[in-house]
Amino acid sequence: MNKGLVGGALAGAALFGAACAVVAPRSRSDERERTWEYLRRFRYAHRGLYDPELGIPENSLAAFERAARMGFGSELDVHFTEDYRLVVIHDSYIERMTGVKGIIEELTFDEVLELRLSGTEEGIPLFSDVLDAYESLAPGIPLIVEVKTAGGNHARLTEAVMAELDRHSVPYCVESFDPHAVKWLHDHRDDVFRGQLSQNFLARSQRSGMGLAVDAVATALAANALTRPDFIAYRFHDSWMPSNVLATRVLGGAYVGWTLRSEEELLICEDRGGIGIFERFIPDAEVRRKEHR
Repeated sequence: MNKGLVGGALAGAALFGAACAVVAPRSRSDERERTWEYLRRFRYAHRGLYDPELGIPENSLAAFERAARMGFGSELDVHFTEDYRLVVIHDSYIERMTGVKGIIEELTFDEVLELRLSGTEEGIPLFSDVLDAYESLAPGIPLIVEVKTAGGNHARLTEAVMAELDRHSVPYCVESFDPHAVKWLHDHRDDVFRGQLSQNFLARSQRSGMGLAVDAVATALAANALTRPDFIAYRFHDSWMPSNVLATRVLGGAYVGWTLRSEEELLICEDRGGIGIFERFIPDAEVRRKEHR
């Protein structure tokens, strides 16, 4: 046998083994498997079931109440204010949603109370208000809670998010783009079903602004070696990326696809065994799933 071929095969096997060791998710337990199967029963509205044409902005209390009443879970984004109140809004920079220049982490909660979303009467809700809404309107329907860190606040923010969740009876899983937040869960709340968010940060339109090395590490899910997430929440249109395929399709990690903008995309994601986060259309609340392929 050609020694070069043997050497190449061995090197390839070694590289594949190393890649598996890096991106591998946490091993499934019976309890975590039950959690995942429960989460998969539901469909999740991206930032609530918002509709600008109806005057319902994204991440508004009205959007979450609408989702809850229609039987959907929601994905939502949690930030700190300057005085450490937990509020729900997607961007740190608030101008897109409020028309006011500023950074949510630099505003007090009293200042946040003065803001309105997209020219409506809706304000930026407290995280606790969203949990209260789901607790009262849709008991048992889960939330996908994204921890939106800024300025190195990952430990304090993640701890505060968990403390608020502990005060409520809403089912949930927790995810973040920031592996520091996922690592905090690994170290301090190993009971929580945790996820690593990612996408193809190497694409020119999706750069993080934190440098090529950081983008490469995030795209490759290299921090999984330290965080061991239960699920990978990878941008649906980037789901072909080798790191995501390896972590979810080969190594069996749970997959959450975002953001799905058609019934066809949602069904593809679910037929692959994943959870779909949808927006801009309203699917059936009930998941009609084929056998996991």
